[in-house]
Amino acid sequence: MDRRLFLALACGLLATPFPARALPAPPALRRLKLTNAHTGETFDGPYRDDLGPIGMAMEELSVFLRDHHSGEKIAVDVGVIDFLAAVMDAVGETKATVLSAYRTRETNAMLARTTFGVADNSQHIYGRAIDLYLPVRLEDAMQAARTMQRGGVGWYPRSNFIHLDSGPVRNWTLDLGGLDQMLLHLRQLVSNGGLTISHGGEFLVGRARHPLSVTQRLAFHRMIAKAEFLASHH
Repeated sequence: MDRRLFLALACGLLATPFPARALPAPPALRRLKLTNAHTGETFDGPYRDDLGPIGMAMEELSVFLRDHHSGEKIAVDVGVIDFLAAVMDAVGETKATVLSAYRTRETNAMLARTTFGVADNSQHIYGRAIDLYLPVRLEDAMQAARTMQRGGVGWYPRSNFIHLDSGPVRNWTLDLGGLDQMLLHLRQLVSNGGLTISHGGEFLVGRARHPLSVTQRLAFHRMIAKAEFLASHH
């Protein structure tokens, strides 16, 4: 090829602009708008961008989600924050109220003594769990969370909140459905001497100390089994 022709073609190619390629839009910031039911504090802003979790925001969330009994905080697992954001997005909710998040072991033990359904080794101890309330579509949010299979989802319809955690995938429902009344009745029986335990470990009812009937025994064992199952999950 003639050298001058080659140079002319080369210059022409260099002078001709290549068509612009459309670049993908950067991912939108992940935002949350939360209120702490116990302290009244709020978190309103992004916590994740296209590079990952935002350090300052995660530190702010650790303070916001601290144990309100002791004031202690922990590095909150971003997995449970992502889970919460995904659930809110799924039902079109823009804000949520946090009822419980991080708990020290001491706080968890105190709650286990006074509140039914608190597990000894709760995910709350590790900063991997959040109990929350949404003003609308709470049950829809629970169903959406269970569909995602991202961790634990507890449904508390009578107390009107859901539990989310980034631990193993599992689901449970605590509507108490008469269980609370059975526990109250059991407590009253014990306190007034209507229920005692024999030296052989058998439950006795009434002043005459009769053994439980078959029906009472089955109901009692079902109650205890359900209580143990629920308490081991929250």
